[in-house]
Amino acid sequence: MKTLQFTIPVAHDKTLIVQEDILPHFYPYLHRHHEAQLMWIIEGKGSLIADNAIHPFQENDVFLLGANQSHVFKSNSDYFAEGHPKAVRSISVFFNPDGQLASLFNLPEMNMLQQFVRDHNKGFKVPDEDVKQITRRIALLKQAKAVDQLMHFFYLLLSLCKISHKLNPLSGGVSTYMSDSEGMRISEIYAFIAQNFSKSITLEDVAYKANLTPQAFCRYFKKHTGKTFVSFLNEMRVHEASKQLASRKCDSISCVAYSAGFNSITNFNRVFKSIIGKSPKEYMENMQRSFAFH
Repeated sequence: MKTLQFTIPVAHDKTLIVQEDILPHFYPYLHRHHEAQLMWIIEGKGSLIADNAIHPFQENDVFLLGANQSHVFKSNSDYFAEGHPKAVRSISVFFNPDGQLASLFNLPEMNMLQQFVRDHNKGFKVPDEDVKQITRRIALLKQAKAVDQLMHFFYLLLSLCKISHKLNPLSGGVSTYMSDSEGMRISEIYAFIAQNFSKSITLEDVAYKANLTPQAFCRYFKKHTGKTFVSFLNEMRVHEASKQLASRKCDSISCVAYSAGFNSITNFNRVFKSIIGKSPKEYMENMQRSFAFH
């Protein structure tokens, strides 16, 4: 059983690949590949689903996806609108720690880097304060050729290794495995929720989209994601609200709550705190202090 499998086209004369993408939106289906992927988002906003966890992303975010970790970078719904002028841009570094690099990782001097890759097979997001140095390393790697590229790659890993104490896994627990058809089906469900979470979306709506009864859908969704539909929907809404609160462009917390799909400010406050760990007001004030500091 496997999630929708991607094969990364690596040239025969290279042990890793650096790929720049400029597209209308990111690839919208849940997938995985044998290679780990370090991805620098230069332009684009949306939600990253890694295994069964959701994380908002925006410009200048850097993520590592572990080898064979299921994931999808789901662009915001406005990127799919007809005639939308926006595009996404990213640079990805793909490397297979068990492929041609294995012989180098097995050298005694590389033990620390090998252990770092193993310890972070659930991925991570680079902390904001470290993004500048990591993206500089990625840019140098992209510009380099042949053996210089390989050297810059290990310097990049070393830079990441030095901040390993700050890194938190993108997901917990065991990855959810599924067939190609199930991966596509779950991706379509994710896409439907992502495009409609700000509306009054119901269990019946999403069950109909999946061609299942509400009861069957609840069992199916929990089996393949480890979460209930309501908890997943709430996470999607809260992450959207957190992006709005952090943007410093929101009129009020209540406006953010309703625009993210909540129909009760009391429920919004409760759910937001249970997921983020702070109330919406505390979160917004912390973000404002952070911006003022910078």
